[in-house]
Amino acid sequence: MGRFEHKVIWITGASSGIGEALACEWSKMGARLILSGRRESELEKVKAACAHSELCTIVPFDLADQRQVEAAADRVLQQFGAVDILVNNGGISQRSLAVETELSVDRRIMEVDYFSGVALVKKLLPVMAERKSGHIVVVSSIVGKFGFPLRSAYSAAKHALHGFYESVWAELHMQGVRVTIVCPGRILTDVSLHALTKDGTPHGVMDHGQKNGISATTCARKIIKAVGRNKKEIYIGKMDLLMIYFKRYIPWLYYLLVSKVQPR
Repeated sequence: MGRFEHKVIWITGASSGIGEALACEWSKMGARLILSGRRESELEKVKAACAHSELCTIVPFDLADQRQVEAAADRVLQQFGAVDILVNNGGISQRSLAVETELSVDRRIMEVDYFSGVALVKKLLPVMAERKSGHIVVVSSIVGKFGFPLRSAYSAAKHALHGFYESVWAELHMQGVRVTIVCPGRILTDVSLHALTKDGTPHGVMDHGQKNGISATTCARKIIKAVGRNKKEIYIGKMDLLMIYFKRYIPWLYYLLVSKVQPR
């Protein structure tokens, strides 16, 4: 794990959940962290909790605002010169039926979960390619591999991530740019609380599956291990991961199981 010491690692969505856990774990390894999210006060708490808070820099911005995203990237490049590992972790989920969801909600989820990360990558890629070194870690979801009720926009955004980042790897792996796509299942975070409903208001409910998911710390450790081993794609979860394999190898069973889910 000493390979992460002094590495510049930029984590979006670092104020809570998986992002916070990644920050705490990588800080123990002596990484130079850039912590981003909307809530500066929460980022300060994460920084204070890190083993080497003196190596943490806070760069707050809103992923839904492209101008803020690009300005943050410019600031980071100006201050650090380059980023060794970019973790596009920030995002927002959904809990609403497609037929009832306002188009503005679909657009917001796509902007936050897909376009914001693409904007950061387009800013950082030229430097990575020139240095022939860089690792992009993108946090997708198991519903980036299959559709599921109440997740139409969220699943669509996560599906889009796979097409974009697999293409980036195909284009630039010979220039030293690495890509790891992370597909978490149910992780114990606040993601369902902040998920958007049909009119864009927060869901405000902790899902049963989320509550019984694996810890964010366990998830973070698996991600860091995968990055160290240059894994292209990893799945993190419990029995929920079976749905990926059902869809791939036993599609009729996947469709049967999904058809029995009662959206609520």
